[in-house]
Amino acid sequence: MFEIMPYGFRRVSAYNPFREMEEMTRSFWNDGAVNAFRTDISEKDGVYTLEAELPGFKKEDISIDLEKDSLTISAERKEETEDGGETNYIRRERFYGSYTRSFNVRGIDTDAISAEYSDGVLKLTMPRKTPETPAARRLEIN
Repeated sequence: MFEIMPYGFRRVSAYNPFREMEEMTRSFWNDGAVNAFRTDISEKDGVYTLEAELPGFKKEDISIDLEKDSLTISAERKEETEDGGETNYIRRERFYGSYTRSFNVRGIDTDAISAEYSDGVLKLTMPRKTPETPAARRLEIN
């Protein structure tokens, strides 16, 4: 039954207490995989594109909030059981819970941000603010 474990988790060498300590630390902190999701941000012709990987989420489970100069992307995955009971897992690598990332959007025209979600990727298109040029005026000489 334990043969279905990924190759990276098999032990093939002799006992090494330092490796055991490192693996214990890694499993405790979980390499940040639970609380974050991966994003790519690119810029072309004054428009930023943010692509966030959110595989397995439904569109309804994702929320995007703007508050002052901060854009927050949140997604929540809930555990669902088909028979209503608990499942006895041998190994579990998929996580359930909430995932959140915040981004500074100072310099972005927040009224023109658009979002789409397809194939597990959330794509935000965010145009830069156009710099305000002062109005021309004539100064009086005293």
